[in-house]
Amino acid sequence: MSQRLGIPVSSLAKWVRQARIVRGELSGSGQGPLTSEERAELVQLRRENRELRREKDFFRLAAVHFAKEQLPPRGFA
Repeated sequence: MSQRLGIPVSSLAKWVRQARIVRGELSGSGQGPLTSEERAELVQLRRENRELRREKDFFRLAAVHFAKEQLPPRGFA
Protein backbone atom coordinates (compact mmCIF):
# COMPACT_ATOMS: atom_id res chain seq x y z
CA MET A 1 0.00 0.00 0.00
CA SER A 2 2.74 2.49 0.94
CA GLN A 3 4.51 1.89 -2.38
CA ARG A 4 1.33 2.73 -4.29
CA LEU A 5 1.02 5.94 -2.31
CA GLY A 6 4.72 6.72 -2.71
CA ILE A 7 5.41 7.04 1.03
CA PRO A 8 7.71 5.11 3.36
CA VAL A 9 6.23 2.12 5.18
CA SER A 10 7.24 3.64 8.52
CA SER A 11 5.18 6.78 7.87
CA LEU A 12 2.11 4.78 6.96
CA ALA A 13 2.54 2.62 10.07
CA LYS A 14 2.77 5.71 12.30
CA TRP A 15 -0.40 7.19 10.76
CA VAL A 16 -2.32 3.95 11.18
CA ARG A 17 -1.17 3.63 14.80
CA GLN A 18 -2.15 7.23 15.57
CA ALA A 19 -5.57 6.71 13.96
CA ARG A 20 -6.12 3.63 16.13
CA ILE A 21 -5.19 5.62 19.24
CA VAL A 22 -7.64 8.39 18.32
CA ARG A 23 -10.41 5.84 17.71
CA GLY A 24 -9.72 4.30 21.12
CA GLU A 25 -8.47 0.97 19.81
CA LEU A 26 -5.13 1.53 21.52
CA SER A 27 -4.53 3.11 24.91
CA GLY A 28 -3.79 6.80 24.51
CA SER A 29 -3.85 7.74 28.19
CA GLY A 30 -1.65 6.58 31.00
CA GLN A 31 1.34 4.68 29.76
CA GLY A 32 0.68 4.31 26.02
CA PRO A 33 1.04 6.70 23.09
CA LEU A 34 -0.69 10.08 23.16
CA THR A 35 -3.89 10.99 21.35
CA SER A 36 -3.82 14.01 19.04
CA GLU A 37 -5.51 16.10 21.72
CA GLU A 38 -3.05 14.98 24.40
CA ARG A 39 -0.12 15.72 22.09
CA ALA A 40 -1.47 19.22 21.34
CA GLU A 41 -1.93 19.86 25.06
CA LEU A 42 1.60 18.66 25.76
CA VAL A 43 3.01 21.03 23.12
CA GLN A 44 1.03 23.93 24.63
CA LEU A 45 2.14 23.11 28.18
CA ARG A 46 5.79 22.85 27.14
CA ARG A 47 5.54 26.23 25.40
CA GLU A 48 3.96 27.73 28.53
CA ASN A 49 6.62 26.15 30.73
CA ARG A 50 9.39 27.63 28.56
CA GLU A 51 7.84 31.10 28.79
CA LEU A 52 7.42 30.87 32.57
CA ARG A 53 11.06 29.80 32.97
CA ARG A 54 12.19 32.80 30.89
CA GLU A 55 10.11 35.14 33.02
CA LYS A 56 11.45 33.61 36.23
CA ASP A 57 15.05 33.98 35.01
CA PHE A 58 14.42 37.59 33.99
CA PHE A 59 13.01 38.52 37.40
CA ARG A 60 15.80 36.68 39.20
CA LEU A 61 18.43 38.61 37.22
CA ALA A 62 16.59 41.89 37.80
CA ALA A 63 16.47 41.21 41.55
CA VAL A 64 20.22 40.52 41.59
CA HIS A 65 20.88 43.73 39.68
CA PHE A 66 18.79 45.87 42.02
CA ALA A 67 20.23 44.18 45.10
CA LYS A 68 23.75 45.05 43.93
CA GLU A 69 22.75 48.71 43.64
CA GLN A 70 21.70 48.67 47.30
CA LEU A 71 25.04 47.32 48.58
CA PRO A 72 27.77 49.72 49.72
CA PRO A 73 30.79 49.94 47.37
CA ARG A 74 33.59 47.47 48.04
CA GLY A 75 37.24 48.20 48.57
CA PHE A 76 39.09 51.05 50.24
CA ALA A 77 37.52 54.44 50.15
